[in-house]
Amino acid sequence: MKKKTISVALATYNEEENIGSCLESVKDLADEIVVVDGSSEDDTVAIAKKHGAKVMVTDNPPIFHINKQKALDACKGEWILQLDADERVTKKLAEEIKMIVSLSERKIKKYQETLPNKNLFQRHQRIIEKRDGKIGKDSGEYAGFFMPRLNYFLGKYLRYGGVYPDGVIRLVKNGKAYFPCKSVHEQIVINGRIGWLQNDLIHLADPTFKRYLERNSKYIDLITAEFKEARLGKNPIQFLNYSLIKPIHWFLLTLIRHKGILDSFQGIVFSFFSALRFPRAYWRYLVRK
Repeated sequence: MKKKTISVALATYNEEENIGSCLESVKDLADEIVVVDGSSEDDTVAIAKKHGAKVMVTDNPPIFHINKQKALDACKGEWILQLDADERVTKKLAEEIKMIVSLSERKIKKYQETLPNKNLFQRHQRIIEKRDGKIGKDSGEYAGFFMPRLNYFLGKYLRYGGVYPDGVIRLVKNGKAYFPCKSVHEQIVINGRIGWLQNDLIHLADPTFKRYLERNSKYIDLITAEFKEARLGKNPIQFLNYSLIKPIHWFLLTLIRHKGILDSFQGIVFSFFSALRFPRAYWRYLVRK
């Protein structure tokens, strides 16, 4: 059987602390590595080239998916593994990726039916689709795969609070996936069936509180921009909704119902600051013209 080629695609900006370890984690998996860099001011480009990546330097748009799409477009492999620089592919996940792309459609379907965490993954996908709409098709060939993502936060991998499995579509068939590039929250569009992989993708998003606050502030700016685009009301009802009702509901939902408290101190902190995104985004929306 002919070996299926795999491209690894990344969009980067000032990721010198992460890019080397990320690319090192896929060195035995990738047939090519494509990096679209948004004119980094550090050594990201040099490090990526050192690891054998094909690097395209461009601007750094607010919607990062624009550069992710450029990376997808530049890939030549039959399958594309699109990653963020702060993600790591474990050896078990790499082996699973190589295995899944080599299977026939019939064997992929059988593999999906025997996943140990099948029920958890399906439940999580229903939540995602309730938010983003239907993902993929119910028939035809498999063209994309979710991966469960294990998020690292202040020294601990979070497994509760609704954080895990944090399913992200990372493995896609070339020509069968694209980013709409309209919103930071958007889901990648898959023209085909969707499956899951079993092994975790490591996400070293927030090893320090400083990094978390920096990323969180950028995220809040994007939410604020969406409020402006939607012309969200600036009135007492919306102020009460975003200042009290939404954050309190989210904090209790993630901490109690989704058992975030079982992640100890990190779980409590994560739930609290996750809830604060509602008033922080709305307050920025109120004061910005």
